[in-house]
Amino acid sequence: MQIALQACSAQHPSAQATVAPALKAIDLALAQGEQMAIIGPSGAGKTTLLHLMACALKPTCGQLLLDGRDPWALRTADLQRLRGQLCLAPQVPPLPARQRVITAVLAGLLPGMGLWQSLGNLLYPRHIDLAETALARFDLADKLFERVDRLSGGERQRVGLARLAVAHARLLLVDEPLSALDPERARQACASITAVAREQQATLVATLHHVDMALQHFPRIVGLRDGEVVFDLPTVEVTPERLTDLYARHLDELTGVPPLPDLSLASTPAVTLTCR
Repeated sequence: MQIALQACSAQHPSAQATVAPALKAIDLALAQGEQMAIIGPSGAGKTTLLHLMACALKPTCGQLLLDGRDPWALRTADLQRLRGQLCLAPQVPPLPARQRVITAVLAGLLPGMGLWQSLGNLLYPRHIDLAETALARFDLADKLFERVDRLSGGERQRVGLARLAVAHARLLLVDEPLSALDPERARQACASITAVAREQQATLVATLHHVDMALQHFPRIVGLRDGEVVFDLPTVEVTPERLTDLYARHLDELTGVPPLPDLSLASTPAVTLTCR
């Protein structure tokens, strides 16, 4: 999927018109299959950038192009089909309390289903093996038929991530996937998310407050502050000095940073994301 962001700025829908844009002229380029983490202090615009890429938020200026087309110029049905090729995992997954875990996970298949298939899947879930395998990646296979309201916050977050393994999307967008997880579960979740993306040859973009997890599991890091890209570098070039500068006013958020790993970018087919 060819993706381009050109001179894009964006504002959260709830913000007043007089408030400065949450994103300002972002300029990025990605290759298909690439895995990139976006880090930065609270309020940097990380979630807004993710929603812009997911076609959930319309640019206030500039242009977003997917396969050379402006999604906001498409007919509603075409836009919905396009969104079906993307998978956005929000920080707090929207899981109905009385829903079974198997149904919540298999919701990742809904974009590829017709109306009657979708309704049938709600009543009598199929693809049980697929859901169980996806949950096993996050150590939740034993929760397959559990009700969502009986899960802990961390378990609910991992159920939301398990959807990625069944979605088979071309672009995986993951927002703060580790906020409710302990360090060991966080490492497991990061490893599982990146493995799913590699297996599906999908592009992966994740926003992370956990800087140490970003450095350990992602080969490329984008530092965002005040809606602007401060750096866009291979992980091996993200020095402690750069991180200190990025978090200059929020050093309390910069904790647990390990020595930089020697990560190399796997050779994969290409998706481009450009914004001028």
